[in-house]
Amino acid sequence: MFLDYLALVMLIIGISLVIYTFIYIHDIPYQIAKKRDHSQKEAIHLACWLSLFTLHAIWPIVFIWAVMKPKPLAVRIEEDERGLINQRLHALEAQLAEIRTAVAPQQKDIA
Repeated sequence: MFLDYLALVMLIIGISLVIYTFIYIHDIPYQIAKKRDHSQKEAIHLACWLSLFTLHAIWPIVFIWAVMKPKPLAVRIEEDERGLINQRLHALEAQLAEIRTAVAPQQKDIA
């Protein structure tokens, strides 16, 4: 009789450990994304739970997604380009001022 209860307890513990391990493994991509401060870590967490219900069919994709972190875009502007950008900006501001002066009398007529 004692061995029956012992077997039952061992079976319950074994099944619990298997379920816990299964869930823990599926949460690994979220832990990686959180550690790397991924911008889409909440979506990765949701995809991890979704992979539990799809019998981990999408888990490898979620893992790759969590490992990939977009590199910051480094923009280097040369001094010559900076001068051209400033000239273009001033030209656009002048055009905007002309448009505002042209539209202002029309708005007064409507009001």
